[in-house]
Amino acid sequence: MNEKIFRRTEILLPADRSEAALRKWSVVACDQYTSDPSYWETVEEIVGDAPSTRRITYPELFLGASDKEARIAEIARTTQEYRKTVLQGYPDAMIYVERSMKNGKVRCGIVGAFDLEAYSYAKDSQTPIRATEGTVLSRIPPRVQIRRDAAVETPHVMILCDDRGGKLFSAARRAKEGTPLYDFELMQNGGRITGWLIDGVLADEIETLALALGCPEQFEQTYHAGADKQPLVFPVGDGNHSLATAKACWEERRAAGAAEDDPARYALAELVDLRDDALEFEPIYRVVFGADGDALLRDMKAAYPALTEGRGEGHVFEVVYGGTVRYVTQPSPTAQLPVGTLQTFLDAWLADHPDAEVDYIHGIEATKKLAQGEHAVGFLFDGMEKDDLFRTVIFDGALPRKTFSMGEADEKRYYLECRSIR
Repeated sequence: MNEKIFRRTEILLPADRSEAALRKWSVVACDQYTSDPSYWETVEEIVGDAPSTRRITYPELFLGASDKEARIAEIARTTQEYRKTVLQGYPDAMIYVERSMKNGKVRCGIVGAFDLEAYSYAKDSQTPIRATEGTVLSRIPPRVQIRRDAAVETPHVMILCDDRGGKLFSAARRAKEGTPLYDFELMQNGGRITGWLIDGVLADEIETLALALGCPEQFEQTYHAGADKQPLVFPVGDGNHSLATAKACWEERRAAGAAEDDPARYALAELVDLRDDALEFEPIYRVVFGADGDALLRDMKAAYPALTEGRGEGHVFEVVYGGTVRYVTQPSPTAQLPVGTLQTFLDAWLADHPDAEVDYIHGIEATKKLAQGEHAVGFLFDGMEKDDLFRTVIFDGALPRKTFSMGEADEKRYYLECRSIR
């Protein structure tokens, strides 16, 4: 890698950065609480008529709404209005971020621009920036429709790196010598977030240190991957589909003759060190709606004849529906992870049951709550250790879709910083 694929850019923030204004401005990622309308109703109550990223993003809960086209048109109009009247620009900048979680830990990040020319979501990709999970292609077109006419982007994408020597984030922390750009409590139990401007000489240093993460010799020494494997530098931790959407929009503009330095070529995201103690991987569970629990388990046993009742050696699933809790074990799995075993079965089962659907849920309690509903079946299982991520993606390619989440739903990235994309 001989180009700066992570770099500074103009970052836009609300001119009014009072605690009260920013609390209304910053909203959790749109792919959270997709089966919990009460969460988004509370967001609306908090925001009221104030400027908010709620007005320039589209919660996936409402993707099936009858007024979807009107909502998308309003997002485009609002992004243009906000760029003119709400947002203030910081040119050639990055932002060092500290997110204080409800468990007392502090997660650190660097917000900057990633080059979409260095990214691919193909399962066998060898690009420096790669998807970590399978991409559901049907989820991209509606997101493209939203992004295509928007004047600004606001990211919930979190991209990982392996800062083995700690040099990159040690440098970034020097930004704390300045006055914070923002410091406020996020709504809905999101914890506290503080950000400091990175520019000038420090930005130069961080770009150089990020470039060094792609050293081929270090990659081979660490993973012994062989000559046919190119360095994995920045795996996508959260927001795979949002980054895929940005890529699709850039490809559209490039095909239409856009310049190589067109703003659409880049996507704003937060870079996080895989080794950050506050970064925790959580499984993303499944809830199947429109299914009978007993019948679904019979079908699972038919698909996996070795499946046994109870908890044993192999891939174990806690199956919850109504007031029932059952455990089943697949003792001879072919997939590396329990989620792979389950998703393979569900994909085939859902194809034969078009009236049923699956949702991907963050958190054990949220899954159990939804599984109490009529004709709802929840699946809980062990997740992946974060230390396995790089090696798994390098050798096996992208994981099954919705394999892991970086924290619980209220620990996800909130929309906050913006960037012009047109």
